[in-house]
Amino acid sequence: MPDSTSPDWLVETGIGERRAVRIDGGEIVASRLFLDGVVPAGTVLEARLAKAGKPAIAVAENQDYILRAGAPGVTEGQSVAIEIVRETIPGAEPWKRPLARLTAEQPGPFELQAEALPFPSPHDLLAEAGWLDLVEEARSGIVAFAGGALRVSPTPAMTLIDVDGTIPTFELAMTGAKAAARMILRHGIGGSIGIDLPTVQGKEQRTAIGAAVDAILPNPFERTAVNGFGFLQVIRPRLHASLFEHAADRPGFEARALLRAAGRETGAVRLTAHPAVIAALEARPEWLQALSRQVGGRVGLRSDAKLTMSGGHAEKA
Repeated sequence: MPDSTSPDWLVETGIGERRAVRIDGGEIVASRLFLDGVVPAGTVLEARLAKAGKPAIAVAENQDYILRAGAPGVTEGQSVAIEIVRETIPGAEPWKRPLARLTAEQPGPFELQAEALPFPSPHDLLAEAGWLDLVEEARSGIVAFAGGALRVSPTPAMTLIDVDGTIPTFELAMTGAKAAARMILRHGIGGSIGIDLPTVQGKEQRTAIGAAVDAILPNPFERTAVNGFGFLQVIRPRLHASLFEHAADRPGFEARALLRAAGRETGAVRLTAHPAVIAALEARPEWLQALSRQVGGRVGLRSDAKLTMSGGHAEKA
């Protein structure tokens, strides 16, 4: 979760989502999506205990929350305050319910201390910092670095990162490990993360690679040593979905990306996209109404099965 005390977060409010980033040296170094309708981690809600035991279940705003530590001293039906500790994860894990815990805090929203970016605006700071490249990395699962590339595969158990390239083995392993650590932060990856590096020789090289990862990732996190097969496991708090997990819900992800692009138009527009993306837009008429107000004109839709999921575009109607 973004540190709510950090003053350097920037937030752009779009249609269906808010896009939060941290920029350092002109590049995005951390990011997070806040989806409309998903209660952010850190929010405190008033809930009702629906099932006692361990785990317990609390219900708030028609959503079940799992309390892994249970609710000691609370009887079923009683009102409790809960803090969300893991949001609903989209994409491949819609069956996983969000997690919460009992708290003595008063109900209230999670507030990210951030500078609000106007949108649409002639000065697209997110695009200048590489937002479109970040989105392409999330949808493709490929993140390039000097001498190689990372291939990222989210699974229900962990996020797997494969390091491949053409430079000498130890250099590739070291450079790839550093790139993987930076990418974990850029895309907001939490939970169990496996990094498959080229096999290097000797404990000294493996120790140096682990230390390089330690120097990049902020606490809290845990990791294993790099084993003899080049595998390194990192475990970070998993409070929300990574950008890769958001991208796994392709129709919704691409629909919101198209709305961002269309928001820079003026007057009546027509959105042309893959049928699945058009269906996602048609299912959310409030998104189209918001875009109409944003551009100051009517919004039309056209389905084109020849387009890729990411190939949608906006044009003057």
